[in-house]
Amino acid sequence: MKLSRQSRLQLTIQKFIFLLLFISFLGMLAWISNNYSYQFDLTANKRHSLSTNSIDLLNTLNGPVTVNAYTTDDITRKAITEIISRYQKIKTDFNVNLLNPDINIEQARTDGIVMNKPFAFVMHYNERMEHIDSLSEHTISNALLRLNRRDNQQVVFLSGHGERDIDGKDTRAYSDLKQQLTEMGFNLQTINLLEEKIPEQTKLLVIAAPDKMYLKGELDRISTYLNQGGNLLWLSDPDKTTDNAFGLKKLASSLGLQLQEGVIVDNNTDLRQTLNIQHAAIIPVTEYFPHIITNTIRYNTLFPLSRGISPLTNETTINNWKAEALFNSFGQSWAETSDLGKEIIFDSSSGDIAGPITIAVALHRQHDNSSQRVVVIGDSDFLSNTYIGAGANLNLGLNIFNWLIGDDDLISVEVRPSPDTRLELNDTQLAFIGFGFFLIMPLFLLLMGFGIWYKRKNK
Repeated sequence: MKLSRQSRLQLTIQKFIFLLLFISFLGMLAWISNNYSYQFDLTANKRHSLSTNSIDLLNTLNGPVTVNAYTTDDITRKAITEIISRYQKIKTDFNVNLLNPDINIEQARTDGIVMNKPFAFVMHYNERMEHIDSLSEHTISNALLRLNRRDNQQVVFLSGHGERDIDGKDTRAYSDLKQQLTEMGFNLQTINLLEEKIPEQTKLLVIAAPDKMYLKGELDRISTYLNQGGNLLWLSDPDKTTDNAFGLKKLASSLGLQLQEGVIVDNNTDLRQTLNIQHAAIIPVTEYFPHIITNTIRYNTLFPLSRGISPLTNETTINNWKAEALFNSFGQSWAETSDLGKEIIFDSSSGDIAGPITIAVALHRQHDNSSQRVVVIGDSDFLSNTYIGAGANLNLGLNIFNWLIGDDDLISVEVRPSPDTRLELNDTQLAFIGFGFFLIMPLFLLLMGFGIWYKRKNK
């Protein structure tokens, strides 16, 4: 078919129009991509997006945040800008200054920069600054927690009676907890009440599972501290001593509480198998009573060798303390008063106490127009180096410390796991994969090749 001159002209015009529209479309896409951006996170647990905890933390900051980032590498600069943009979407006055340490020498000296790495970061907020070694969410959020502390948060751990050692490296020690609290801006120290008084600036006193008796003078100092409005965290393990609290029985009574005898056990083998728990005395907690301490806990915690806590009387309050249970053991649990080495069977005639049993209690009262707070927990192992990484133990512990010093709005930021970065296979699955790759697939390819050869031969 022969086209007329007019038809060829129309086709030529159509081609030019199409080409013009196509180039305009590409230009529009380039302009949109340059001026607008949209990101979506397809990773498991949304680990490349800010967590709800980080967003809530940013919303508590009243002033601007500035990050001075020192580097000479253009690729690193681009990565820094992309990371900070996540924070700028939530907090518009979250600023970043990309500085060259070889050019911005005066600012680098002011920030105390030592370039022992290809990059260095300094965060400024509220006329304070903090050096950070990376721009991970965990690092940035903990730095903001430290910068946003309202005052010197002094936490004092008692020692001299077998309490948990915050500097020890053994499995029973609290060195991992100390590291986490220090990163969040807490100042920790240890004192022996035989040698010195409780410091006046103490914001929180911690009694972590003593195994020797306190003397009367030491108990008087603890009582004076509480009467003056001090906050307290008391972690008490089960014991079979006559006093059953190493001299702290009067302290429990003044709080309106009593420490139960025996070790809480839960002989539910199905539950233990599901949670990979090896012993009946390791108590899992999956449900929590409503409280600011437990509201952010979304998964289980573990409490090895714990004891029960119960009200001293049926009175509403004692010494104006208002008590709230934080969590219980399961209904089929009980407090075992016999030796755990024997067969574990509930026997009320021997003094066993049926569950559910309260493991942790939070108390508060008004003192001189401020809120005085106490937490009593019938276990100290859950914060030890061995168990602090189990379930939500660390998150629960940090929430307890934040609540006790009155920083309700400064919540801990969890490091979200990355379940899609590790492949775990059982023996059956490994055997199936090996059988398929090393036998089935080679045999299939061999048969397919033979079939092609045979077909071509008989053509």
